[in-house]
Amino acid sequence: MAGVLLVTATMVTAASFAQNVPVPKPAPKGRDSAQPPAGPATTGATQTPPNPVIPDPRRNVPSSIFQTFDDKQKAQAARVSAYLSSLSTLVGNFVQVGPDGSKTQGDFYIQKPGKLRFEYDPPSPIDIIADGSSVVVRDRKLATQDVYPLSQTPLRFLLSDRIDLMKDTNVVNVTADDLFISVTIEEKQALVGTSRLLLMIGAKDGQLKQWTVTDPQGYDTTVAVYNLDAGKKLDPNMFKIDFTNYNVPSPG
Repeated sequence: MAGVLLVTATMVTAASFAQNVPVPKPAPKGRDSAQPPAGPATTGATQTPPNPVIPDPRRNVPSSIFQTFDDKQKAQAARVSAYLSSLSTLVGNFVQVGPDGSKTQGDFYIQKPGKLRFEYDPPSPIDIIADGSSVVVRDRKLATQDVYPLSQTPLRFLLSDRIDLMKDTNVVNVTADDLFISVTIEEKQALVGTSRLLLMIGAKDGQLKQWTVTDPQGYDTTVAVYNLDAGKKLDPNMFKIDFTNYNVPSPG
């Protein structure tokens, strides 16, 4: 099982949680008109599954976090921070594209702080559940699950009550165009290695569109979300981890 990166969550292909999110293409700099962040709301009519924006695997991603951001980039990051902080729950559908190009779909549920559930459509037997402190990647067919600390998943930023991307994370890049505001966050774990999370927000509607997780080996997993509803009340039991009916494999 690949390293964990969650909602990263949730974005895992049947065999990997964090490594399966390809990175959406970072948008070029320079949007002149920034609209205020949209608050929690339902996006409207049911949408058809989107085609995720798959990044060029040869792309150049800034390697140093010690860089200077101009006022426009800081404003874009602040807009994304305000939007993420405004959410308390988020429900919708997702399309995930793994490093090998395989595509899976399903439903996701987020309740802040720290809780998430990704249910993959058949034939995938995978569920991903975060209960606020741990994340499990569950195989319903085998009745097994792998457990990881939520603190080791870069997507935990999506699950924080309040977030200031420029202060709370290692932001290495901020770009914008007419379609997306893209923020790249770098995560360094002593035992795991360096991973990256690329968040893409709609430039016009201010809604979350997709994210890409790049694992320490350089593999991307991209998850595009749609039919978003930020006003739905969720059952807390959805986020409870079952340690009774699902075995936890021993290391090695």
